[in-house]
Amino acid sequence: MRPTRGPWRLRDRALAFDASSAVMGIVNVTPDSFSDGGRHPTPAAAIDHGLRLVERGAAIVDVGGESSRPGAAPVTTAEELRRVLPVVEGLAATGAVVSIDTAKPDVAAAAIDAGAQIVNDITGLTSPRMRQVCARAGVGVVIMHMRGEPATMQEHPTYDDVVGEVATFLARQAEVAVAAGIAPERIVVDPGIGFGKTFAHNLLLLGELDRIVALGFPVLVGLSRKGFLGAILEAAGMEPTISNRDVASAAGAAAAILAGADIVRTHDVVTTRAATTVADAIVRGWNR
Repeated sequence: MRPTRGPWRLRDRALAFDASSAVMGIVNVTPDSFSDGGRHPTPAAAIDHGLRLVERGAAIVDVGGESSRPGAAPVTTAEELRRVLPVVEGLAATGAVVSIDTAKPDVAAAAIDAGAQIVNDITGLTSPRMRQVCARAGVGVVIMHMRGEPATMQEHPTYDDVVGEVATFLARQAEVAVAAGIAPERIVVDPGIGFGKTFAHNLLLLGELDRIVALGFPVLVGLSRKGFLGAILEAAGMEPTISNRDVASAAGAAAAILAGADIVRTHDVVTTRAATTVADAIVRGWNR
């Protein structure tokens, strides 16, 4: 049995992880995301997709309007707002727990006004203004580690001790967030699989995830359909198709739960939830 942590406090509700982990479903409203860009070209299509994820078991829907794939070019604040606000508002109106995936304080603030409960910041709340926006609104936050920025993050990332350096960054940014007025119970940390890391770095982070868990905050792991999974499949003689990557992603998600993670972020909620349900039964206890 795993030790339990308190619930994750969001803007006006909370998520507990004592009985089960949580699945965060991905709603990309971008034309260029690496695996599903352009699949939800209108707000209505994106809202429908988000609602299907909730129906299939997603506890959170994470709405993003700017691709963070390696080499991705940035978009303007105005364009990101145009993409995400109708979707956030539409999903929040149904009662869904909505996370806004953004590094822009203005986008975060507008999304919170539209009903977002969580700010998922791939830059790890390094912006003082982002910390101020989150503290004032009392939302849940995800502090993620990324080396560099999406356009350049995969250009020869190097570490002396990737797990130790990621853990140190996350601990430091959590302290900075608390100093800015964000309550500790509103913080989740994410090691940033694939964000400025090599194939070997990603495997080390997953294999030694207990060092991230030891920070004492709920841990989110996002590895859905990422390139290193495709490389593992190809090395084993399998095609790195979306279907095969979804199965590989679910296996990685289950391993993360077994190592102490509380939330997994995924494109394929059904397959991932099946895998994490078994992992939960092992580490949290079987509850009929």
